[in-house]
Amino acid sequence: MTGKKPQISFGEMERAGLSEKIANRLLTLIREKQLRPGDRLPPERELALMMKVSRPSLREALRALQLMNIIENRQGSGNYVTSLEPSRLVEHLDIVFALDDSTYHDLFQARRILETGIAETAALHITDDEVALMEKSVERAGELIGDPDAFLEADMELHTMIVNAARNRILPAFMQTINKISILSRRRTGEDIEVRRRTVKHHREIVAALKERDPQKAGRAMMRHLGHVEKKMKDITAPGKKRR
Repeated sequence: MTGKKPQISFGEMERAGLSEKIANRLLTLIREKQLRPGDRLPPERELALMMKVSRPSLREALRALQLMNIIENRQGSGNYVTSLEPSRLVEHLDIVFALDDSTYHDLFQARRILETGIAETAALHITDDEVALMEKSVERAGELIGDPDAFLEADMELHTMIVNAARNRILPAFMQTINKISILSRRRTGEDIEVRRRTVKHHREIVAALKERDPQKAGRAMMRHLGHVEKKMKDITAPGKKRR
């Protein structure tokens, strides 16, 4: 390691599923912030001895973490923990949020800022055909309440329709990033069937406000929806709650 740091106990590994266990141990050290962005791992030979594993098993685990953009190999220098920037880890968002649940607060703040304004703008530009498609989307979501994965797709579909109805070429690019980052939070809150039921109710209210071409009402309905989901997310991530 660079600099003077407390000795890290990398732990000894059992043989069954060894590479996966090695990777999980390193992820745990990252979550516990014993390993931080930019830290250099011990050389492979030394790390294998510390964990009492074979070098091939260690290399397999490190390759997996490299594919996840959690570990990077610098030629001639060794293996390092990456910057762990959310944009680099977008395909493995469980790691981003495992590092710090407060990230969810930033996510919902961003969604409130963007999506409330988007709903207000969409109310000024939406067409009758778009309203009809949104109404069908909400009804389809109601029929999918018992299927969390299918419901998630329907949820994302409606929010995308609202963005498109705002008639702004820049907003979809922002929302594409937000949607990628919000998939994990949507999955976690969507595990609760009551949240899914409430979401359908809120979506109906949003679409009704859009149909009335009422920007303030649409913005309030979107804010109410996001506020409810954020409250559920806070309940899930409250101290003492176990991750699933």
